[in-house]
Amino acid sequence: MSDTHKPIADLRKSYERAEMDEKASAANPMKQFEQWLEEAIAAEVPEPNAMTLATVGSDMRPSTRVVLIKGFDERGIVWYTNYASRKGQELAGNPFAALQFHWVELERTVRIEGIVEKVSDAESDAYFHSRPLDSRIGAWASPQSEVISGRSVLVANAAMYGAKFLLQPPRPPHWGGYRLKPDNWQFWQGRKSRLHDRLRYTLQTNAASTGDEWLRERLAP
Repeated sequence: MSDTHKPIADLRKSYERAEMDEKASAANPMKQFEQWLEEAIAAEVPEPNAMTLATVGSDMRPSTRVVLIKGFDERGIVWYTNYASRKGQELAGNPFAALQFHWVELERTVRIEGIVEKVSDAESDAYFHSRPLDSRIGAWASPQSEVISGRSVLVANAAMYGAKFLLQPPRPPHWGGYRLKPDNWQFWQGRKSRLHDRLRYTLQTNAASTGDEWLRERLAP
């Protein structure tokens, strides 16, 4: 290693931007997430909508990739992709997954776990037709996660489907949305001396009797 570079083990940062108190946080984690996402967008952090998606295959090996959140409400968090991709195949076999947002500039992380389901065809159709034309053609052109001989395959496919569909490509049957329905959230706010703030929200199965849908707890960092 060059003497001009600091060893990786010596790279560290003091987190001092903000704090997170359980009494001041929202009782509903989706509301807390909405607040933090809005603050990330307002702060103009790079790609505040990017999230890491973790799935597990039938061989029990986990895999991750970055996808983009396209919507959220009380039902869960939505993204769109190729159903035949590796993540699609893994979700078909094991519908449980995890998401993570990391807003470095705000020294914040949000982790979300839950079960995943496909969104309705109507939702997938509506979003697909809102996309730019080249993205719609790309959904047809890319056999996602499959081995191809070179980029020329993608270029040729895009040209072929562009000529076939012109300005009105339909949504491919292998492409659509997923919704993760959270049952566990964790909000992490960096703090000085590695004494970070870490709050966990756990969905309560007995919420009907207690009136409390989410159990909010502080975890040691």
